[in-house]
Amino acid sequence: MRHTAPAQEWVPVCALEDLDRERGAAALVHGRAVAVFRTHDDQVFVLDNRCPYARASVLARGIVGTRKDTWFVASPMLKQPFDLRTGVCLDDPTVRVATYAVRVVEGRVEVGGRLP
Repeated sequence: MRHTAPAQEWVPVCALEDLDRERGAAALVHGRAVAVFRTHDDQVFVLDNRCPYARASVLARGIVGTRKDTWFVASPMLKQPFDLRTGVCLDDPTVRVATYAVRVVEGRVEVGGRLP
């Protein structure tokens, strides 16, 4: 649906319909805690679940919204917004969280490797 990655193992996480729109869900993929998000128009994004400011795995519980045309999640603890596409903090572009390849195949969300 969004990113494709080089040859790697894709991990099925859940059905697309299991993800609430504009909410996050935590999952364990390739040994990493990730946050999976579904937008109102059914785009799916995957970020590292760990907030670099709070130093806690909380991003899946963050507030999803838009700033201009940019989808973001705001950390539930300290409210820093992270771009769902790039992982860059919208308030401080020197800080970012990892993003992951994601695709939807036959209604199932699959997560691949970390994106550059």
